Amino acid sequence: MDADVIVVGGGLAGLVATAELVAAGRTVLVVDQENEANLGGQAWWSFGGIFLVDSPEQRRMGIKDSHELAWQDWQGSAQWDRLDSEHDEDHWAQQWGRAYVDFAATIKREYLTGKGVKFTPMVGWAERGEGKAVGHGNSVPRFHVPWGTGTGIADPFVDLAREAAGRGLVTFKHRHRVDELITHDGTVTGVRGRVLAPDDSARGVSSNRDEVADFELRASAVVVASGGIGGNHETVRKYWPERLGTPPKHMITGVPAHVDGRMIDITAEAGGRLVNRDRMWHYVEGVHNWDPVWPGHAIRILSAPSPMWFDALGRQLPAPYLPSYDTLGTLRYLRTTPDIAQYDHSWFVLTSTMIAKEFALSGSEQNLDLTGRDVKAVLKSRVSKAVPREVQAFVDQGVDFVTADTLPELVAKMNAITDEPLLDAELMEQQIVARDREIDNRYTKDFSVGAIHNARRYRGDKLSRVTAPHKMLDPKHGPLIGVRLNVLTRKTLGGIQTDLESRVLGHDGAPIPGLYAAGEAAGFGGGGVHGKNALEGTFLGGCIFSGRAAGLSVARSWG
Repeated sequence: MDADVIVVGGGLAGLVATAELVAAGRTVLVVDQENEANLGGQAWWSFGGIFLVDSPEQRRMGIKDSHELAWQDWQGSAQWDRLDSEHDEDHWAQQWGRAYVDFAATIKREYLTGKGVKFTPMVGWAERGEGKAVGHGNSVPRFHVPWGTGTGIADPFVDLAREAAGRGLVTFKHRHRVDELITHDGTVTGVRGRVLAPDDSARGVSSNRDEVADFELRASAVVVASGGIGGNHETVRKYWPERLGTPPKHMITGVPAHVDGRMIDITAEAGGRLVNRDRMWHYVEGVHNWDPVWPGHAIRILSAPSPMWFDALGRQLPAPYLPSYDTLGTLRYLRTTPDIAQYDHSWFVLTSTMIAKEFALSGSEQNLDLTGRDVKAVLKSRVSKAVPREVQAFVDQGVDFVTADTLPELVAKMNAITDEPLLDAELMEQQIVARDREIDNRYTKDFSVGAIHNARRYRGDKLSRVTAPHKMLDPKHGPLIGVRLNVLTRKTLGGIQTDLESRVLGHDGAPIPGLYAAGEAAGFGGGGVHGKNALEGTFLGGCIFSGRAAGLSVARSWG
């Protein structure tokens, strides 16, 4: 054997599994088609949010959370409906969901801090939901931001793997593309594929696919932790769910091109069962990166509730399709409403006051104060009335941003950056003026304005995230800003079905000996731990939870 265990994928799930295996004294081969610069995978690029329940950070912010409330929210969001028998697609997903909430409410924070992760005092209120207590969404803020953003989560596990490599327990096989899982008498015993030519491209940059040699590696177990399909638009379109209408003709990409989903189908060829392939998580608040790293590189806007959201024809979206509320509900509305489904974009309209406080950009490279762990810079940016420099760069240079002193001028500029002028200034003015009339009181019948008041009842949002309600057309808060929003591909919610020990299951429901899966390739656990919707802060956590389960399970298999 070349090692005790082969881990396919050098992202977060694979490195967490590696950490557990090394702690048990096992030798590990980490095989990845990209170069060393990409260790940590997509987690490195992320904002780093972590879903925790009843944490010290929540309690300090006056948030009353509980395991029962979190499980209520998770079930309302997941909406598992493929449960007729023990072999159905959601059978293990539901069990993973319950186990994950247990993990988030008990040892998850201790596990991460024990690895060196440190959390900021901020707890964000992401994915606020569809407006029903038993429906989709977080009832309370649970989005914990680490110092270092995504690097603060990924780097400790990268460091652990590199330290273990120095002790001879881990060997990295970069630029090794796995094309096949080797089986013998029904047991997975290794991998084979092609060595790719050396490529010293920077992290995330598309690398060459020049093949220079064959390879074959053997081990007692293989862990597939290769990520999802978000970088492969052809596969996204192939499995696009009917409930979300038709996929956009134009999509932008929130993950590097190497996030191609190849290993999911390769696992199926070895007998693994794939489930819930029509479940995926894409954002509708994507903008083209003015300084792209990979082809179609997109950034998601994480907005608080104040901006007005309009469809391609200039009509405000109905509740609950507001910024920060219901990701897939909004995507479904935009892709299934007959007279707008043919258009691939929607719009934010907001004031300069709003953008200074309410716009955050997803990504470690878009939050240099947090990523650099610069406490003074973070404090300054949160109390300053100035637009954060990363956001201002998009305002100044992004192709999706326009600014103007008056609404007619703004609408004209918005129309100028689409294929045809669809927006009517008078219609948009009627809606904005009507909304502005609702600002005169601290109560309202307007759901979008009420969302601002509700958000500001939470101390964290009032201090650093949500502006005081003000009139959109008040010149004191100008100039006005329009942002064209695009669908951004991101996460795979279905995939390889696994039991609670991350063992890959065959079509008969029995584990395939020697084969394990973790992270996004396994739907973050069980082939669909999130069900139909995610609560945010749960993707990195799912990689950690399923990767940990895989590492512990493989280590136990030696007795």
